[in-house]
Amino acid sequence: MASWHSLPLEIAYLVLGWVAFFSWSFSFYPQVILNYRRKSVVGLHFDFLVLNMTKHSSYLIYNAALFFSPAIQRQYREKYGYDEMIPVALNDVAFSIHAVLLTAITLFQVFIYERGSQKVSKTCTAISVIVWVSVIVCIIVAVPNHSWLWLISVFNTIQVVMTAIKYIPQAVMNFGRKSTEGWSIGNILLDLLGGLTNFAQMGVQSVDQSTLVNFFGNIGKTLLSLEVVFFDLLFIFQHYTLNHLMSKRSRHSMPNGIHRRICSVDSHWMEILAEACKCKYYGIRRLV
Repeated sequence: MASWHSLPLEIAYLVLGWVAFFSWSFSFYPQVILNYRRKSVVGLHFDFLVLNMTKHSSYLIYNAALFFSPAIQRQYREKYGYDEMIPVALNDVAFSIHAVLLTAITLFQVFIYERGSQKVSKTCTAISVIVWVSVIVCIIVAVPNHSWLWLISVFNTIQVVMTAIKYIPQAVMNFGRKSTEGWSIGNILLDLLGGLTNFAQMGVQSVDQSTLVNFFGNIGKTLLSLEVVFFDLLFIFQHYTLNHLMSKRSRHSMPNGIHRRICSVDSHWMEILAEACKCKYYGIRRLV
């Protein structure tokens, strides 16, 4: 079994892993809290939630199986070398469990809060059915041959694919609405931090072992970090540009006549207040 060559790098690996864990874990809470405060899930695409549940369920199966199963670990070392470290840490398993629970809570909010006319698309439903039917077929194929490593690699592939497509419905809806209202930016900022530290963790392990095998041995974790960073940067761009443009457009779209009438009404009520207070008031009328 492979061991660490450098204590500082081992410590850095553990620290980065838990920073990624807490960043990704806490990233679920801003959306849950936002939904709770608004008592609404309008602005949050339901396809994202369904695909996200499929992704995290698959990732949990992969992480837990590779971390806890001696048989799968043996098959991993037979394929990649007995000197290689298992590319799944305890924080990966803990994160996956937490992610499934928080995604389930967010899905529950869909049923109890205002959701407008939003619903899960037929495309999303079809994708989910195809994925889980494919899983059943793969299990039937893997069991007779005890191809456990191959089987969990299927779940790893699923989570990578789901990560690549789950953000698309939300991104498209944001562009269509010209707004990110209902979509928490706190979620995205923490998610980005998690993606960067997760990738850095794998880099530290590669430096210590003087090999890039862990990037390929856990290609799902590698691609996950890259996909997360890409989409998070896209959402950050949307949030700080679309919302700004929408706010600016709203200010300029108000007819001048309406603006003048609003100011006149304000002036009228200020004059009444001034009279009641028996103080001098020259009004705002000169300004409008």
